[in-house]
Amino acid sequence: MKFSLFFEMQISEPTPESEARLFHDCVAQATLADQLGYHCIWAVEHHGLYEYSHSSAPETFLAYVAAKTEQIRLGHGITLLPFRYNHPIRIAERIATLDILSGGRVNWGSGKSSSLVEQLAFENDLGLLHDQWLEALEMILKMWSSEVFSFKGRFFDIPETRVIPKPVQRPHPPIFAACSKPDSAATVGQLGLGALNFALGDDVYLEQKVREYRHAVAAAQPQGWMKNNHFACTPATLVLEDDRKACRYGFRGARFFSETLCFYYLSGTRPVGPLNVARDFFSDDDLAAAMALRNTPGSMIATIVGDPTCARESVQRLVDIDVDELILVMQLGTIPQDLVMESIRTFGEQVMPYF
Repeated sequence: MKFSLFFEMQISEPTPESEARLFHDCVAQATLADQLGYHCIWAVEHHGLYEYSHSSAPETFLAYVAAKTEQIRLGHGITLLPFRYNHPIRIAERIATLDILSGGRVNWGSGKSSSLVEQLAFENDLGLLHDQWLEALEMILKMWSSEVFSFKGRFFDIPETRVIPKPVQRPHPPIFAACSKPDSAATVGQLGLGALNFALGDDVYLEQKVREYRHAVAAAQPQGWMKNNHFACTPATLVLEDDRKACRYGFRGARFFSETLCFYYLSGTRPVGPLNVARDFFSDDDLAAAMALRNTPGSMIATIVGDPTCARESVQRLVDIDVDELILVMQLGTIPQDLVMESIRTFGEQVMPYF
């Protein structure tokens, strides 16, 4: 099992000052994770998702972190590929440059966004997003493997061009794709790509999703890139020595994460914020009920919240399901920086060594 950190760069009720501080806080979290031996940090690309995600330029954040770290891998989770967001040549150049400067530490995930906010802000044709993503994926891998690149497809007609530089990882950095819908893990597996999933459902649901992915990726015959059989998911996480304190802050943070996500991805609208979501702590009765439900048969597996003993039980459930990597969402919009840092250290020292 690999353990990583996920950066949405969430912030509740932001001001210019707190937003600026957030970026420096995330750098501090990433450098601590590097020191403690975490596998990777993953930074999203989102645009206009006020409060839910202020990570609109992950290439800049990851490059800054690369210069301050030594071992931890640097994950784009994900880059938006449809060309209204990013031209494929520019993506190929940026990823290769980061791979060079980091000494070959890049993991590259791609996607197309399911949020109407950014889909329409960039004037996308929604019916073509999937096909544009596939064509751009094919193009970028060809850019990295060709001395002179040219392409004539459905959306692009590019004359002979030297796309430089090339990544230092050969034949290319590991390739992943986002799986935001229940059936999309199998679709990603059919392409031979690593799967980046939200942690949703109970053990039975997630185990079925992993099984479907493994079956699909085993049969995949990708053209132009190396197969990457890797299933990752993103539980909301807060692990502290004090079990009740971890739950008090962790469940509030997980609720903020899920409710803001629903506004942007499931409401069918284009909210511009501030968002009408719960920001207060659970009542004593609700908190006690949530704490008692953890790691019981049939319970949801979307969070790893509590003391190290409880966290190890939660992680073991995911190990048993055959998940390859947990991309822990510790940077949640309502959790103070000191608790995030404490959680990164507590998890790194008292949970990771068991796995």
